[in-house]
Amino acid sequence: MAKVCVDQLAVAPPAAARRLLGATLWSGAVGVRIVEVEAYGGEPDGPWPDPASHSGRGPTKRNAVMFGPAGTLYVYLSYGMHTCLNVTTGVDGNASATLLRSGEVIAGIEVARERRRAAKSDAGLARGPGNLGSATGITLGDYGTDLFDPSSPIRLELHAPPPKREIASGPRVGVSVAAEVAWRFWLPASAAVSAYRRSPRAPLPAPVRRSR
Repeated sequence: MAKVCVDQLAVAPPAAARRLLGATLWSGAVGVRIVEVEAYGGEPDGPWPDPASHSGRGPTKRNAVMFGPAGTLYVYLSYGMHTCLNVTTGVDGNASATLLRSGEVIAGIEVARERRRAAKSDAGLARGPGNLGSATGITLGDYGTDLFDPSSPIRLELHAPPPKREIASGPRVGVSVAAEVAWRFWLPASAAVSAYRRSPRAPLPAPVRRSR
């Protein structure tokens, strides 16, 4: 079963990201249905070059798991304080991963509320990458976890993918390069989806020239 799940994510970054929509991420007693994701590729000479990716300049100690098999947890700190969760995708040896941006807490909601006391509603408990990390209690120490290992305290369950008509896509959030790449995917029907915020460092798109 684990191999079947890995194979479903061993595909190009956008396809893998869409496959993760509707999946359930379990961290102990807390379960979160994933409703927003963001795909990232890898190194310049790989099949999915992506300058906005952590692996865009090649392998480092920080991004090493991105070059491994699909289905591994890649955790990093954003701005030194927000724990962001990623699922490695693609084939072993070629870097890519999907950032889990938002989710709906469907189990362990009291635990999530205790961790996210600042949330004004249940829909906001895991809205946004940092909040998702806080609600699940996942830390940097969980880096490299096999998400399809049934004995793992952090597990990922893939379900039947949502119909394409229920999925929206658009530019990624907060990246200063490759800002127009529409590799962010979400389920518009969910109140847990985060707001789009373009990085102020990203260059503005070129104006469209109209022919006379």
